[in-house]
Amino acid sequence: MQNKPGGTASWDPHAADYAAHAEHSAFNALYDRPTVLGLLGDVAGKRVLDAGCGPGLYAEELVRRGASVVGFDQSLEMVRLARARLGHAAEFHVQDLGQRIGWADDASFDLAVMALVIHHVDDRVGALREMCRVLRPLGRLVVSTHHPVSDWRRLGGSYFATEVIEETWSRGWHVRYWRQPLTQTCAEFAEAGFSIERLVEPLPPPEMADAYPDDYARLLDEPGFIMFRLVKAPSVT
Repeated sequence: MQNKPGGTASWDPHAADYAAHAEHSAFNALYDRPTVLGLLGDVAGKRVLDAGCGPGLYAEELVRRGASVVGFDQSLEMVRLARARLGHAAEFHVQDLGQRIGWADDASFDLAVMALVIHHVDDRVGALREMCRVLRPLGRLVVSTHHPVSDWRRLGGSYFATEVIEETWSRGWHVRYWRQPLTQTCAEFAEAGFSIERLVEPLPPPEMADAYPDDYARLLDEPGFIMFRLVKAPSVT
């Protein structure tokens, strides 16, 4: 998770609570994670970078599927939880997405994932360019983020606004993130050297209906997240 209101690692105090919530929640466990992992495809034998890895929930499944995983997060506490979860099965670093990933060589990863993190980053094009740099030619990056229509319906104002939102969510988490239209998101991908291979607005799975009926009903009518599989152009270095 990358979220730094006031320049501090604000997810640190909430890391354990977030990990417990995200492991089984409707939006994380049943909606985002299966879609993101599905877009990554067969990862066996692949080297995968988990950017904004949080407590290691995606990394854990990627390792289980045969990937060699390196993850990083700006939050020291999230990285500690990820290391505790996976032990020596994956490698983790404390690293801000807004800075150059000095420990990662050019073209050193087959795949990368940024799950529910890009909207927390101020310099999104710079972060995406770093993902492009470390991916091999034709390497894929899977990104998930808030659906702009969902943000617009909840926050109001102009759908076309690009602005920072700061708010406190129901579990007491103070969050800072960007809302922006789909046009802006797609332009940032292109500016960073990626083309969009697939775009997914997922429907909720049937198993969500029993455990989370309200969330299931909402997501049948309105997308919560949007996912992209991006491909690095072969000529981008």
